[in-house]
Amino acid sequence: MPFSSVTFIWIFLPVVLLAATIAPRSLRNAVLLVASLGFYAWGGGTVVFWLLCSIVANFGFGLYVERFLDADNRRGATGVVAVSVVTNLALLIWFKYANFLVDQIATVISWFGGDGPHLAPIALPIGISFFTFQAMSYSIDVYRRRAHALRNPIDFALYIAFFPQLIAGPIVRFHEIAPQLRKRNVTADDLTAGVLRFAHGLAKKVIIADAAARLADQAFATPNAEMNFLTAWVGALAYTVQIYFDFSGYSDMAIGLGTMFGFTFPENFRRPYSSVSITDFWRRWHITLSTWFRDYLYVPLGGSRGSQRETLRNLMIVFILTGLWHGANWTFIVWGAYYGVLICLERVTNQRPVGDADVSARAARRAVTLLLVMFGWVIFRAVDMSQAGTMMSSMIAPTLDPLASQVQWGLPGFDTIAVVLGMATALLPGDWVAGPWLASGRRSARLVAARAGLMLTAFPYALLIIQAGTLSPFIYFRF
Repeated sequence: MPFSSVTFIWIFLPVVLLAATIAPRSLRNAVLLVASLGFYAWGGGTVVFWLLCSIVANFGFGLYVERFLDADNRRGATGVVAVSVVTNLALLIWFKYANFLVDQIATVISWFGGDGPHLAPIALPIGISFFTFQAMSYSIDVYRRRAHALRNPIDFALYIAFFPQLIAGPIVRFHEIAPQLRKRNVTADDLTAGVLRFAHGLAKKVIIADAAARLADQAFATPNAEMNFLTAWVGALAYTVQIYFDFSGYSDMAIGLGTMFGFTFPENFRRPYSSVSITDFWRRWHITLSTWFRDYLYVPLGGSRGSQRETLRNLMIVFILTGLWHGANWTFIVWGAYYGVLICLERVTNQRPVGDADVSARAARRAVTLLLVMFGWVIFRAVDMSQAGTMMSSMIAPTLDPLASQVQWGLPGFDTIAVVLGMATALLPGDWVAGPWLASGRRSARLVAARAGLMLTAFPYALLIIQAGTLSPFIYFRF
């Protein structure tokens, strides 16, 4: 049940809001939990069973970790955390990577003339990468004494399964939300801010991302033999716009929904296409994932406390796993390694600016960074490395060949305008983020005008598009 659907906007959300509002304070978490499990079962069907298994197991892990710590048995607590991490990773690996691993083994065996193993396709539970990482953070945060284990299983189940961020984040770590699970208030201002943030995200997704998606799909559907300079660049530009407005739009909607119910979720994007380095980009793109890897993997590996060689090794491990987290495909692994190499190069050459710089140097750095990010998106979006290689080589080899025919049909009209508008946002100041400003900015004539434009023009237009049924699924639903 996507947020950008008639069923969610006109039926599910109003009913859940009403039920959570009129329910006694002691029952609100239970109401939201029932709604969240229903929301997941709507799209995931019987795989909700594995979500429930994860909830039950991790609830127990947290209790045992705290029990051992209270008994001053740190070794026992460490053992429980280890079992928790292994269990969660085993669940993730089985569902997300088992088919990929078996296929790679079969391929290697076939090189020697043998017949490798085969595994029937395994249905991937929606959002497993997100709720697995949240579950792992629970026992680790309890172990680090950043929060106390929850004694109420309903509160814990809501932490894992809360529908606004269950499917595609933001990844909410336990210590960030634990106090809100126990006690929170919802005011009229919260409801207003939540609606504004949700409307902003919906407009980004439906008006910009879905329009850019049509051009991107047409360009990436071009056979390798027909790929050329213009077609490759149209595809790269369109997908660059699509993935940002799609994913950040979802995050805006999730944050807005959380606000409506009294929860404060962490920000997930901060104008990533205004970055002045790749290091800066990863401090602005999918922030909750990059900080999760930093705090739960990079720092435990040693971070930057060792030699430069050890630091570079740690960075490469983190980014390769970041790529692998996105999916079981060599394109994601190469995409992660691509960023690992760029980050390491910036560190070695000391080219990691994240602060102020003179105007000309800052503009040049922003342009170079955006180009590198666009090449990365080609790898990320391609079906395999052959297509990625063909598109990237076409992008750096100017020709006078016309656009592929299917792209020519889609180029005129609003789809093109959406891509141009989306790319134009890269020119805005890097420290100005529209979502938080619209929802909670200080009142001014400019803010009032922006809110009016959103609620009287962009939001109604997005609702009309939804009614027409011309939507594409959220990109990060498959992760």
